[in-house]
Amino acid sequence: MSNVDIRSAKRADWDQVLVDIADYVCDYEVTSDLAYETAHNCLLDTLACGFQALDYPACTKLLGPVVPGATLPGGARVPGTSYELEPVMAAFNIGAMNRWLDFNDTWLAAEWGHPSDNLGGILAVADYLSRQARAEGRDPLSMQDVLTAMIKAHEIQGVLALENSYNRVGLDHVLLVRVASTAVVARMFGGDRETVRNAVSNAWIDGCSLRTYRHAPNTGSRKSWAAGDATSRAVRLALIAMTGEMGYPSALSATTWGYYDVLFKGNEFKLSQPYGSYVMENVLFKISFPAEFHSQTAVEAAMVLHESVKDRIDEIDKIVIETQEAGVRIIDKTGPLDNPADRDHCIQYMVAVPLIFGRLTAADYEDEIAADPRIDALREKMTVCENVRYTKDYFDPELRYIGNAVQVFFKDGSSSDRVQIHAPIGHRERREEGIPVLLRKFVDSVSPKLAAAQWSELETLANDRDKLAATAVDDFMALLVA
Repeated sequence: MSNVDIRSAKRADWDQVLVDIADYVCDYEVTSDLAYETAHNCLLDTLACGFQALDYPACTKLLGPVVPGATLPGGARVPGTSYELEPVMAAFNIGAMNRWLDFNDTWLAAEWGHPSDNLGGILAVADYLSRQARAEGRDPLSMQDVLTAMIKAHEIQGVLALENSYNRVGLDHVLLVRVASTAVVARMFGGDRETVRNAVSNAWIDGCSLRTYRHAPNTGSRKSWAAGDATSRAVRLALIAMTGEMGYPSALSATTWGYYDVLFKGNEFKLSQPYGSYVMENVLFKISFPAEFHSQTAVEAAMVLHESVKDRIDEIDKIVIETQEAGVRIIDKTGPLDNPADRDHCIQYMVAVPLIFGRLTAADYEDEIAADPRIDALREKMTVCENVRYTKDYFDPELRYIGNAVQVFFKDGSSSDRVQIHAPIGHRERREEGIPVLLRKFVDSVSPKLAAAQWSELETLANDRDKLAATAVDDFMALLVA
């Protein structure tokens, strides 16, 4: 795989993947109005997720400084709290709370992931730099700069995921958060092309988290803070690169010791298109249900069926769920479910709850609801199978559907309708339908936690794209302090 003789100490040329990322971050001008409109909505949606997570002690116990008292007055602020921290730990805080409930945006391809995870590093660095600039009499960054950084981080993560499956070799998608965040925040700190390359090479050299914490029998809450860890590590690597620390040109391709040989079975990455603004324009919003995205349309189908089955739960003989290959592989889960992280990655659980209750909220994954014996009784009656059409449509770049179908069969031989849904409400095809729901999610999640005057000003910005984009980052972040 290497472009240099393994016996030679001669420095290799830079891997093209690293060059392309640095060139994109440093040179590409985002001109897509659709990308900026979507980034605006993505910002609101991600903040809503973070504010909702503040209701859960399992999340809030991890927030704050790395050790008690290690705060930084004038540092980066953590939305919904009073914490002021150095940007590495602030990125962890913001990244962890945004991802905690598995409710933020999603990108589905050969690899999946949640590109707004990068907002942890982006917001932390933007606030820190803006407050530093203000203190030194310089102009702060604007929220337009944040939206631009979001678009570029989405693009890097998403394009690297289009044809490269890290999960198939047991690696976790948060690797792509670390790579994308490193590139973008290194540039935000003022890094030039060489600095960005150096930083990103170190992000790849860090290797990758195993997916152990996402799968039975070890499913656990690390999957909720893994993205915070990744985006905060990115800030650390960017700061290291800003000291002039060297990079590693063949971090990916070096024979024996490079990423490809060590972690990707000797295969190079396949990159089918150049970086632009495609990913942000086509990202999927997880608006209605805090559930692993491959199940979103299954949950919606179960909601449709609720009225017709809610009074016949005891009469159900079997339930058939048709999903995509990825859904079968990732969230088809039988046996005892140990914790909320187990439950929100079990398609049977995520269908049973709305069939019974007509809802699926983050609270429905907690022990109190999970103790209802009807849930596990329904799970035992479910069959999950692949529908090859759903798999085909899932990978079609023109569709990017996430199809599911649910049908309930009763002991008397009758059955419900077979409810089939191809695209969830957060899909681009249903964007017009989805944005009002997204805005309601933002209002309901954020407004109760802020003072009336703060919320009034924040709501004005949420409804005025141009005004929000022109707002200084430190002024915007001040509106989020609780």
